Amino acid sequence: MRRLASLAMLALVVLGSAFAALGSASAAPDGSAVIRHVEPHDGTIDVLVTVPAGASVDLPGVTLSVAGTDADSSATRAGSDAGPSVRRTTVLAMDTSESMKGRRFAAATAAAKSYLAAVPADVEVGIVTFDRSVHTVLAPTTDRARAAEVVDGLQLARGTALYDGVRAAVKALGTDGQRTVLLLSDGRNANATPLHDATAAVTAAHVQLDAVTLDRGAAQLGALRSLVTAGDGRLVPADPAALDKAFRDEAAVLTRQVLVSATVPASVTATEAVVKVTLPVAGREPLVASTYAVVREAAPAHSTAVALSKASSSVQLPRTAMYGGLAAIGLGMLVLLTSVLSMAGADSGARSIEQRIAAYGPSAVIHKVNDARESTFNLTQAKDAAASMLHRNKGLEARIERRLEAGGSALKPAEWLLLHGMIAMLAGLVGLLLGGGSILLMLLGLAAGVVVPWKYLGFKRKRRVAAFNGALADTLQLIAGSLSAGMSLAQAIDAVVNEGNEPIAGEFKRVLIESRLGVPLEAALEGIAQRIDSVDFAWVSMAIRIQREVGGNLAELLTTVAATLREREYLRRQVKTLSAEGRLSAYILIMLPIGMFLFMLTSRRAYLEPLYTTGIGIIMLGACGLLLGLGWLMMSRIVKVEV
Repeated sequence: MRRLASLAMLALVVLGSAFAALGSASAAPDGSAVIRHVEPHDGTIDVLVTVPAGASVDLPGVTLSVAGTDADSSATRAGSDAGPSVRRTTVLAMDTSESMKGRRFAAATAAAKSYLAAVPADVEVGIVTFDRSVHTVLAPTTDRARAAEVVDGLQLARGTALYDGVRAAVKALGTDGQRTVLLLSDGRNANATPLHDATAAVTAAHVQLDAVTLDRGAAQLGALRSLVTAGDGRLVPADPAALDKAFRDEAAVLTRQVLVSATVPASVTATEAVVKVTLPVAGREPLVASTYAVVREAAPAHSTAVALSKASSSVQLPRTAMYGGLAAIGLGMLVLLTSVLSMAGADSGARSIEQRIAAYGPSAVIHKVNDARESTFNLTQAKDAAASMLHRNKGLEARIERRLEAGGSALKPAEWLLLHGMIAMLAGLVGLLLGGGSILLMLLGLAAGVVVPWKYLGFKRKRRVAAFNGALADTLQLIAGSLSAGMSLAQAIDAVVNEGNEPIAGEFKRVLIESRLGVPLEAALEGIAQRIDSVDFAWVSMAIRIQREVGGNLAELLTTVAATLREREYLRRQVKTLSAEGRLSAYILIMLPIGMFLFMLTSRRAYLEPLYTTGIGIIMLGACGLLLGLGWLMMSRIVKVEV
């Protein structure tokens, strides 16, 4: 069962990594062929392929394969009367806000009519306008004269319902064939509709969205970039003079499409498979495009066209597959994390006293080998690599080791380094999933995964030191009483081990073990002060060392030290009580803006997008972080009183 669990975990990690890599591949670069639409029929498929400008495709030589099996196919120019046809629809989503008046609006209407004149005759063109309201002024049609009349009759109004306009354009496209939204805008969205609603509509409909923007700075294009990313399109910044060319280029893309019709091989029984098209081109290497698509209709009575726009020369997966792959990675990391923690728990809690003592002797290597063989997951190579890296950086290794010992952790520095790295990667993946692919949230999650475990270890250390110092006075009183009763110092420490609580009992137990192995008792006691980083116990160990060198009544000395420490602890708690209000105010004032930012990021992301998609927003975020850090530093200095 252990082997099966380990194999299952590895399979999840590997499979998830593969899915994530495939799902996150970017769109095809310029100069390559792209499959823009796959439409299944009764045993056949029609595939629309967009080829780059200047590519002279040898149509008789075009080949197509389904799931690696060659299929009988034929290729024609899309829109020609020589072969089958696939519906192609474009909706012009035009900004008719008052910010477009004058030269911009004249250039926009002229460019729209140029697009109507250049687009292939079989392409149905619709028009949606948006200002303060949205109007579908022309349903998709091939009547170019009617479309030109609609463009000439457009009027401007106040407001810019950009996101509602995109949603209306997606709805006007229908559900059949290749569907494209050509967006023209020069302003921001001016109503309460969030950007997420528009991007979700584009993604759910599997439509392509290209955006042409007028006179917008690079820092102001965050929302439009999100839209074209959701629609796997492109963003074309232009000025009024270049607008006509931009629209003509968009129309030229449709004239270069090749329609490949093929019979699905009988050996392919799955409803979804990889479709690969090879297009010979004169004077250069053949163009290759592939995508993962539906090749057989799920139900004969309900034929649905499938448009997968994220296609390039490598196999592509839907967005859900990418998220599923990331979730699999996270699950694998979680299982691996559980395995490491279970090994650490077994090492710290399941060993007897004899085994712990043996860990300091020559047989320790044998025990470590046996433990590694019995563990649920073999991390020998990974731990060796981490240990080798730490050996080259002695300062880091010593720092990690000191903090682990002070925090009472049984992990070794190499094991902690591996665990810390896995937590950081898992936090980054969680941020990527929660953010819907947002790189910013992934980086925030990664930063939290790096900082939080180290801070948590420091928190455990502080809490353990506080517990140690709080019980130290009573412990010294117990030792003094034992010495007064005639016990030796070693016997008094043994009484503390038997009667005391953690962390006092554990630390003094280590003193006994070290003394029995030959370490001087004074040195073993000083080791506690170094591990715990306790100033109070450093005084105690110093007093014991001086007494053993010059003589004197140790019981009376420890009683005096215990009384002093008890007064110091009383004063320390009083100061902590008096400064509680200041510390609570600092926590609230620092965490409130951070908490509100995270809440708004998950509930109203579009409202906060300008903060991390524009230059001025990023500067403001940096200034806020700097001021919060400065405020935390000042308030922590005010409420911190050394006792």
